[in-house]
Amino acid sequence: MSLFQYEYMQLALVSALIIGLTAPALGIYLVQRRLALIGDGIGHVALTGVGAGLLFQTSPVIMAVIAATLGAVVIELIRERGRTSGDLALALLFYGGIAGGVVLVGLSDSTSANLNAYLFGALSTASRADVATIAVLGAAVLIAMIGLRPALFAVCHDEEYARVSGLPVRTLNLLLAITTAITVTIAMRAVGVLLISALMVVPVATAQQVTRGFRSTMAAAMALGLFAGGAGIWMAALADTAPGASVVVLAIASFVTVTLLAAGWRRLRRTRPQPAPAPEPHEVVLGGS
Repeated sequence: MSLFQYEYMQLALVSALIIGLTAPALGIYLVQRRLALIGDGIGHVALTGVGAGLLFQTSPVIMAVIAATLGAVVIELIRERGRTSGDLALALLFYGGIAGGVVLVGLSDSTSANLNAYLFGALSTASRADVATIAVLGAAVLIAMIGLRPALFAVCHDEEYARVSGLPVRTLNLLLAITTAITVTIAMRAVGVLLISALMVVPVATAQQVTRGFRSTMAAAMALGLFAGGAGIWMAALADTAPGASVVVLAIASFVTVTLLAAGWRRLRRTRPQPAPAPEPHEVVLGGS
């Protein structure tokens, strides 16, 4: 008897597939900008929103969206002004977010089990309303990332050139920040705030081992994210493991496998004997001295 005959497993599978497709589509821009860990920073800020929701007995998800969006916008404005380095701004998000979340959760009457659901994910408890929210927000992020790909790539590749070309650089940067916050929030129920960044970055890093162009890397990363999401839920159902952790473990296993295979293929090509070059035709000198 398959566990996927139950509605909660079907909902978990659909949610994991949506997040597996969405996270790498956004993550490729973050990797391009060398902000691979921003998902972790925003995830920690989202935890503060969760703590506020539990403390004031409001929706933790809505509070997480608000906190994550504000944190993403703040870090982008700090980065843009250049007064604080990107690494330092991320560190402030890391420490302030996790500390604020723990303090607020401690002040509330919630148990540690409620906090663990947001730290490590609780995809098997997703309701139809949760899946509908994930689907709508995930579709919005995908449309933005794919529809604005040329402009977003230009901004991430060379911000000064994009500004000279007339692109609305600040608007596009804020769009990336807000969509990162949205992706973190919808993925929070699947993989937890401590593992969100892995699903954004690892499929992209895996795709970069075997692709060259930006478009092909993006497509391969999204395919790998789909595989990790679907296979991770299947493995969790089979082995009775945490769904979010299973998805991330499979994503990392894919990275290791592809990296080793790519390295072996490159080494084989170097050691393979190359055909001898065709002899050049003899030069014929006309005339004489």
